[in-house]
Amino acid sequence: MTTTPRYFALVPAAGVGSRMAAASPKQYLPINGKPMLRHTVDAFLASPLIAHSFVVVSEGDGYVDEVLTDAAGLAGGGVTVLRCGGATRMESILNGLRAVRGQVGDADLVLVHDAARPGLTPALIARLITQAGANPAGGLLALPVVDTVKTTRSGATATIPREGMWLAQTPQMFSYELLLRALASAADPNAITDDASAVELLGLSPQLVEGHPRNLKVTLPSDIRIAEMYLAHPEKEENQ
Repeated sequence: MTTTPRYFALVPAAGVGSRMAAASPKQYLPINGKPMLRHTVDAFLASPLIAHSFVVVSEGDGYVDEVLTDAAGLAGGGVTVLRCGGATRMESILNGLRAVRGQVGDADLVLVHDAARPGLTPALIARLITQAGANPAGGLLALPVVDTVKTTRSGATATIPREGMWLAQTPQMFSYELLLRALASAADPNAITDDASAVELLGLSPQLVEGHPRNLKVTLPSDIRIAEMYLAHPEKEENQ
């Protein structure tokens, strides 16, 4: 008998965000009056497609309890905090996957999402699941490159054709078994720039699903203002 796979969110949030030069890790900085991580978690909690969400933080994280204390379903419900974060994003995801082994089946799908992408919406989650949920190689949100791309790798300035080029976003969605196998078997962790790159090293081709500019990654202080503008108009921006 075929079992319908469930969808789980896994949010690695153990980073320190050094480029933000802030007093706290960037995932806890306020965006429109609400911590960045809370925006991310709330998007998954608002999606009827997500069975459960897991947030991976460092063992000594002193912020997460306050940020998520009143989140719907925090206590045994919609979201669980895992204090098993590692030194790198890849290590945190691997630790998180191993920690939920008894709750997530091999065929269930895991949506890994950056804590510093607060512009995620239930509509974008649904788009990814609807378009790539049946792909055995998984899929991810991404944006087609629209600007002219230059390179200086050869020592001289040159133009790269932008046709077929995409900018990867998250969530990136794979079956539990595939994601665990891809990350655990990666010979060179430095070659893994995102979860999809680990799956690609297995010879698979994850599906690209068009995302939205509002789903930007907050990396520098100037990104906060851009995120605030998108989050101030959720319905208008999401449907463009």
